[in-house]
Amino acid sequence: MQKLYPDQYYQFIDKFNEGEFYECHDLLEEIWMEDKSNKFLQGLLQLAVGLYHFECGNIKGARWMFSNSRKYLTRYSPVHWDMDVSRVLAYIDNALNLLPDVDAIPYEQLKAIPFPYIQLSVNNT
Repeated sequence: MQKLYPDQYYQFIDKFNEGEFYECHDLLEEIWMEDKSNKFLQGLLQLAVGLYHFECGNIKGARWMFSNSRKYLTRYSPVHWDMDVSRVLAYIDNALNLLPDVDAIPYEQLKAIPFPYIQLSVNNT
């Protein structure tokens, strides 16, 4: 498969799918800093940061990041950089609906929340 996009994009997807949300930020930040007009990358970054906040019990931060991610990614729907953005947006909507109506939650209680995760992919054909 010929790579059409920066290596960090593919590495981001791999780390995201492994649940390494903190590391995801570092991978895309470098290429996003070179082109801050690329709101697609910013939206993906904020999705990963939102999941990181959720896993730390910071529900308010997760809600904020998911909402910003949705705002940035919407303009790239249905597909951008060979990613099904409409599927990612549906995931974000579902995640927002499932977040508890609190600002924070103890880690022990967090594990009891049935929270979905999405697997990202690109379709290079």
